[in-house]
Amino acid sequence: MVKKLSQIGNSLGVLLDKPVLDLLKITADTRLEITTDGESIIIRPLRTAHQARVREATKAVMRDHDRTLRRLAE
Repeated sequence: MVKKLSQIGNSLGVLLDKPVLDLLKITADTRLEITTDGESIIIRPLRTAHQARVREATKAVMRDHDRTLRRLAE
């Protein structure tokens, strides 16, 4: 798929086709994570379930390795 940027106020934007939005389950309320690798723009839907899993995994690592992490922080 090839797209051109569209003028939106003082900014530029990319309009995403409905089939793409439907495939990724993106709605107007979906928060998007926008990153770059220096050459490409990467847009991902931000999923709260994923955030919750990452948060729980982080808590487990901190709980299991608290002493080591504190020593490393010194």
